[in-house]
Amino acid sequence: MSRIVEVQAIPVSFPVRPEDSVTLGVGRAVKRDAVIVKIRSEDGIVGWGEAHHGRAPGAVAKLIETTLRQLVMGMDAFDTVGVWKRVYDKQLASHGMGAAASIGLSGIDMALWDLRGKSLGVPLCRLLGGASRPIPAYAGGVSLGYQAPQALVEEARVHVDRGYRAVKLRVGDSVARDVERVAAVRKAFGADLVVLTDANTGYDVAAVRAAMPHYDALGVGWLEEPFAAHDANSYRIAATLGRTPLAAGENHYTRFEFQPLIDARSVTILQPDLSKSGGITEVMRIAHMAAAHKLPINPHTSMTGLNMAATVHFLCAIDNGGYFEADVSKNNLFRDELVSTPYTVDAKGMVYPLEAPGIGVEVDEKFLAAHPLIDGPAYV
Repeated sequence: MSRIVEVQAIPVSFPVRPEDSVTLGVGRAVKRDAVIVKIRSEDGIVGWGEAHHGRAPGAVAKLIETTLRQLVMGMDAFDTVGVWKRVYDKQLASHGMGAAASIGLSGIDMALWDLRGKSLGVPLCRLLGGASRPIPAYAGGVSLGYQAPQALVEEARVHVDRGYRAVKLRVGDSVARDVERVAAVRKAFGADLVVLTDANTGYDVAAVRAAMPHYDALGVGWLEEPFAAHDANSYRIAATLGRTPLAAGENHYTRFEFQPLIDARSVTILQPDLSKSGGITEVMRIAHMAAAHKLPINPHTSMTGLNMAATVHFLCAIDNGGYFEADVSKNNLFRDELVSTPYTVDAKGMVYPLEAPGIGVEVDEKFLAAHPLIDGPAYV
């Protein structure tokens, strides 16, 4: 047994250059935030994880470094199930900060899986019961936002030329402008390109009622998060308005929120996030629950290359995995400088898990020191 002797949470930020800013349903991006979790075992092995910023990275980091750290210190670093249950029992189940606790636990859990893989010299996908295989990727991340249709087509063309066979467009602007953009991309690239859409909670039922016939006609692969995660009634109504599947899950936390989502059958594309929904341990449970209902898992990926690389491993270890969300945003330092290369897309739009032990990326601690927390909203 090797016990946990250090838990550190590091909030990091960098400003988004005006020329790289993207406008989407939650606003215009002005900075990027993340919380990096570092865990050390008593034998000196270090594991790294990512906790989503939750639009309050300083608060998430403080929660990890105080309450959650105290709960897990001294526990067996390999006991991911035990660590998860302890945080659930003491923090999530009662008086527990809800989403923030799930986010913080996600970063701890990811770091423990990375640590275990490094200790055993095994890539994460093999630890999880999978093996290296190609995973289809779509061009996503904070990209392909609100802009003139032809400019959007040209941005998409860059990614299609790189090999992507699927792209995700941001909707939730106005139905007319959304449909115009989707139609322009469909016309430019034809029926072979998979076109996905994400409203980032920017629609109401009336907007979905107006947009759905157009999305059906244009062969849209899914409509993601038209509403807030808790708005089950709107999802129920929207599911009756057309053929385009509804997708959600990045803002659902733990299997206890996914269970009613699955039972309702309104959302048929599930998108848990390893840095938000409870970590690798919990999202594996969510995937198995979904598999029993023949529902696919298309994970949401987050800010840094840690979550990106971990998500590829995760998809290699489940039998109902769908797309990997590849981050194609411009100048994402959390992808390009914080860590070594988290994934590479081949000419057929496929990604593969890294072969190094654990998650497989190296973290630049000098980058963490050089990019301290910037207070304020990430979107305006």
